[in-house]
Amino acid sequence: MAVLSLFSSLHGSLSPPHLRLLSFLFFLPLHSLAGHTAIEFLYPNFSTTYFDFVENSGVFLSSSAFSVAFQNPGGQDSRYYVVVLHARSSTTVWTANPAAPVPRSATLSLTASGLALSFPNGSPAWSTPRLSAAAAALQLLPSGELRLLDSANTSLWSSFDYPTDTLLPNQLLPVSSLLTSATYENDPAPGDYRLLVTSNDAVLQWAPTSQFYWSISSDARSLKDSNLQVAYLSVNATGIYLLAGDQKTAVFEMFLPPTASPSSNGFHMAKLDHTGRFRKMSFSPNESLSTSFFDTDLVAPSNNCDLPNICGSLGLCVPWANNSTCRCPDSFAASGNGCSPVNSSVLENSSSCTNDGDAGSPPSFMSLGSRIGYFGTKFSTPNNFRPNISTCQDLCSANCSCLGYFYRASSMSCYFLQHRIGSLFSVETVNSEATPIVYVKTFGRISPPSSPTRLVIVLLPATATTLLVISIAIFCFARWRRNKRRRRDETRTKSVSRGQKWPTLAELSDEEEEEKEEEIVIPGLPTRYTYAELEAATDNFQTVIGSGGFGCVYKGQLPDKSLVAVKRINAASTQQGRREFCTEIAVIGNIHHVNLVRLRGFCAESRKRLLVYDYMNRGSLDRALFVRSSSLVVLEWKQRVDVAVGAARGLAYLHAGCEHRIIHCDVKPENILLHDHNQVKIADFGLAKLMNPEQSGLFTTMRGTRGYLAPEWLTNAAISDKTDVYSFGMVLLEILRGRKNRADGSDSELTGSPSPYFPMLALEMHEQGRYEELADPRLEGNVNWAELERIVRVALCCLHEEPGSRPSMTAVVAMLEGTVPARRIGNKHHEWEVIGDAAAALLLVVAGGVWAEIA
Repeated sequence: MAVLSLFSSLHGSLSPPHLRLLSFLFFLPLHSLAGHTAIEFLYPNFSTTYFDFVENSGVFLSSSAFSVAFQNPGGQDSRYYVVVLHARSSTTVWTANPAAPVPRSATLSLTASGLALSFPNGSPAWSTPRLSAAAAALQLLPSGELRLLDSANTSLWSSFDYPTDTLLPNQLLPVSSLLTSATYENDPAPGDYRLLVTSNDAVLQWAPTSQFYWSISSDARSLKDSNLQVAYLSVNATGIYLLAGDQKTAVFEMFLPPTASPSSNGFHMAKLDHTGRFRKMSFSPNESLSTSFFDTDLVAPSNNCDLPNICGSLGLCVPWANNSTCRCPDSFAASGNGCSPVNSSVLENSSSCTNDGDAGSPPSFMSLGSRIGYFGTKFSTPNNFRPNISTCQDLCSANCSCLGYFYRASSMSCYFLQHRIGSLFSVETVNSEATPIVYVKTFGRISPPSSPTRLVIVLLPATATTLLVISIAIFCFARWRRNKRRRRDETRTKSVSRGQKWPTLAELSDEEEEEKEEEIVIPGLPTRYTYAELEAATDNFQTVIGSGGFGCVYKGQLPDKSLVAVKRINAASTQQGRREFCTEIAVIGNIHHVNLVRLRGFCAESRKRLLVYDYMNRGSLDRALFVRSSSLVVLEWKQRVDVAVGAARGLAYLHAGCEHRIIHCDVKPENILLHDHNQVKIADFGLAKLMNPEQSGLFTTMRGTRGYLAPEWLTNAAISDKTDVYSFGMVLLEILRGRKNRADGSDSELTGSPSPYFPMLALEMHEQGRYEELADPRLEGNVNWAELERIVRVALCCLHEEPGSRPSMTAVVAMLEGTVPARRIGNKHHEWEVIGDAAAALLLVVAGGVWAEIA
């Protein structure tokens, strides 16, 4: 250790050529002792390349069981990675730069700021995030964990907090964390599969469609031990476990099968491989290193046909003994990585998202045959309930991201195949009604040429029949209208003879609107309730649980005993037409995301319009942040970070995850709801604005809530998704402070002096680096200061006066999670620049002053 310290001190005083020579000469004796001498620490001002350790296979840091090295999988000289290896098997268990390969002349440097990998020209390829203190050492633990330590040996950064595709025995994977598969066996770039830990399960997800295809809770080999909330995923010699918050109590466990007998003193790990399988693996130390491999003790899913893309797109997986075979459905043939129609039809491609087709013709649908299943229907809810098959097909035709559909007649359920189609699997069943009907969308089917005479013979009877049907329909409709008008006239005559007054113009208008309402049939609408049903559910609207600019929210209970929140919209907010209102509800009702409150249903009777949402029992975020009460527990710092990330993910989904981009228009703490188990959901997007994919902005007279309004609202400029970003920045500052940004008098009573406009104070503290003064004093210093600084930076990014200089909500999520530095978009070079320059500060101060006046 003393020798390494001496080397570190010399390292800082020599020129680069001498450093390279000194580094090589210093470590040369240790190269020959690899396996006998463990080099577990490196110190700042250390810099190296692959060439310095070429004779040691790129290894520059070692522990008893692991090593850190430069590696080029598959012998690709232009693609090097910094990895942690299991020493005896040379298996990669962690990769620093999976998405950013570098040449072998790239430089890895350790400084007080952290660990960084740069290209030969000096541009950054990868680095550890900003540290809360100066790094004093880099340590490789015997557990395989790579850590940066400060001078007090406290961990500043850990590779266990940024897993790639492998989980080690002493490593815990917390809720909301994930493993990401590699693209190929020799390419560690992020692939198509994810293992995600949730508060009640661990699931495998196919990223191109965001659909789940396996979960621990649904696996027959798992056992549920408790009803506690899941906090971690872990692996050891006996199996895979989902643990509670105490890191000891098992919620779910998957034991190894009786046939597997791993060595208790061997090495064990779990890995999500590039094919989408999650494997529990073991390595016995008694095996010959020249021929040994990891043995798979447990694999999930156990059935090959449960994998999303095992046979390629539209390939049919057929189970066979302990394996499976692949073939194409009838009328399909092998083509590339999958199957395509033999009649030269062109399958729809969602990447272009157009319904024009190759020849300008409308889409048609091609059957895939009977007894065929799809992984996406196992874990997802239907896109539509209770439609008939014609409605299902019409909805798919109108949705350019829909590539086909499954229709199950027994439950009248319609499932869309969206964004990308994976593999199918053969279904063995004797119940024909339980077997779904499967169709895929095609364009431009080529038909054999027909002679003119044959064409006339075919078209003439069809044309005559069509004209006859149309004539009969017109006659029937005209007669129905005439009878209806006569009955209405008779009713009005009777009213006059009895001394009753004629209907007023407003009454006639309402009557006609109600008649038109009955004629509105829009496929895909959520449950439509009558006003009387919602009046009964809310006990005549007695229990108010919230209010806002669009109306009051009432607590209710449906006949099935489920609790709901019913929002009665003010008449002043219902200026849009009923058909437009119902169309938007159809779009909103089909949006499902873990951080968005689900729209259960609606009511649209005359001028009465109500929205029905899931009930959130902990209320809104403003109550948790701003209400001072001894009965309310102060939100802890981790809870606040989780709320910020969850709300950001919900907004990012509205902006970028839906077919229509949705602008919330009223982002504020009152519209962020909390539920048990730290669930965070965005609410009140039922009246948000929908934008077509080609729209960059839209004009609207609707306004949000003062104190959260972006500058473009007051200038009557077009609003965009960046309007929500500004409002979210204001919410972020209130989350970390625990009070309203605007001075409302309550602060003066507590502190004895007027409080400054908080965004301006946050900018000032940011420029001075005094972030700790911005935290809620009720937290009593129990704050992660690195996260606090990150949130302040993200908030300031969001509050830029120019919408184009604000990040997208997708970028905000990445910045909050720490995967991207908290920065803003520059106007000149369109690259990420650190906030803090005078121009950005001036713009924010000016904007802050304006909003302070109107607030």
